[in-house]
Amino acid sequence: MSKALVEIASEIVQAQVSLSSMSSTEIASSLRQVFSTLQELQKYEAGGLDLQQEQASQDAVSDDAAPSQLTRENSIHNDKIVCLECGAEMRQLTQKHLITHGLSPKEYKKKYGFSMRTPLAAKSLTKARSKAAKKRGLPENLIKFLETKKQTKISQEASSQTSGQQNADGEPRKVVAETRLRKKLTTV
Repeated sequence: MSKALVEIASEIVQAQVSLSSMSSTEIASSLRQVFSTLQELQKYEAGGLDLQQEQASQDAVSDDAAPSQLTRENSIHNDKIVCLECGAEMRQLTQKHLITHGLSPKEYKKKYGFSMRTPLAAKSLTKARSKAAKKRGLPENLIKFLETKKQTKISQEASSQTSGQQNADGEPRKVVAETRLRKKLTTV
């Protein structure tokens, strides 16, 4: 090879870092893994060994020793969430990241069996957001808003019942109810 294995490995890892954000420990482990893979490839190339047969035997051994596959239950940790598509670890699975896989957050949740209410974020981030919302008074303000909405609906219904609901001929009055999409003719 014209370049040293370390140079090739560093170029590969640089390309990985340019595509996704990685911590310094992730970069170091990726560099070690790429370098060892390149060393193995060089050894196979020099020795004339059949790489496919060797790979098949290693896969059989690794299947027995491999820990459990990543599932939706163990993909959300306290300090990170692991993307089940690519294995990337981050604090929150953003829509921008999921688009790179051709998925929306809704499709991702459906594909991997998450409930639609499950946030695609680390547990610590979810707790911090909940705590901040409670500090701002969000639950109390939401309850107040719903109560006022309910009261205005009740008062509107009461006022429509007390007003004249029949025209001069004694027939039910026709009311045009407007919605954003179309006009609807209803009988009151």
